[in-house]
Amino acid sequence: MTRRIRYDAWSPTGVATWTSPWCEPGFTFTDLVASWSATAPRGAWIEVAAQSRGSRAWHDLGHWSSGTRAARRTSITGDPEVDTDVWRPAGGADAYRLRVRLHGDRTPVVHRIGAVVSAGSWRQKTSAPLRRVARVLDVPRLSQMTYAEVGGRGWCSPSSVAMVLSHAGTLPPATDIPTVARQVHDPAWTGTGNWSFNTAWAAHEAGNAFVTRLRDLRDAERFVDAGIPLVASVAYPPGALTRAPTHGTVGHLVVIRGFTATGDVVTNDPGAPSDRSVRRTYDRGEFEGAWLSGSGGVVYVIHRDDQPLPAGGRGAW
Repeated sequence: MTRRIRYDAWSPTGVATWTSPWCEPGFTFTDLVASWSATAPRGAWIEVAAQSRGSRAWHDLGHWSSGTRAARRTSITGDPEVDTDVWRPAGGADAYRLRVRLHGDRTPVVHRIGAVVSAGSWRQKTSAPLRRVARVLDVPRLSQMTYAEVGGRGWCSPSSVAMVLSHAGTLPPATDIPTVARQVHDPAWTGTGNWSFNTAWAAHEAGNAFVTRLRDLRDAERFVDAGIPLVASVAYPPGALTRAPTHGTVGHLVVIRGFTATGDVVTNDPGAPSDRSVRRTYDRGEFEGAWLSGSGGVVYVIHRDDQPLPAGGRGAW
């Protein structure tokens, strides 16, 4: 679901609230990740929450504000159903709605909000390539390890976002990976890998960004054919992804920038030791397993207004 939203009035406490209609995906879902595009200047912030039908409880998915020193930006701890950026309703749910609250003396603006839901069942068989033609996008290479001494070992997500924004021509001038890391940092999680926060910042810069899940690499090929690289979340045990700079990982972000003629995956892996060594080509089956089993096919889709998505690319796969 993605909607442009309007607020009719402010409450006496200075807080505006918008609640979405009920959204029915047509199946019982077990997890939800929200995405939004918002402008929240200093002194302003938004709250995003979700609710399942039949429950009175709202589950806080985070507070967002813009800037490298955003005092209000944080995920919320203490809810057993929320794991940083993922809501997992107990027992599953068949419908949900989102709520946004706006705070601050300087009014924040929410341009879009949406969510992707899934039932947690992932294909294990390697998909066949769409076509036997190589297609590789010209995505600049950036290594997070260049900044290892100042925290870069944990900056795979902002590094991947920076590469995709640079490809789109929307990375702000003189913006380096540490700057991006500060823009998406989540103090409650003490890291920069919050999926919703990364796409919220990227949406402000590129015009459009959201988290979704794809069924397999054939879906990813459609985005590459449309000229849109993807940031993919992977996880794999030691040795399961041949030629990867990270021997094994419980969570890592890479850029899918293309495919070889045989269907193998051409990536920019920010875990490489240098910018020059970031480009990595991975076996299709190994990569698809690390991606689908590791995160359920999670990707960041980041694109400009003049870059149309492939059919179904808003997340209705």
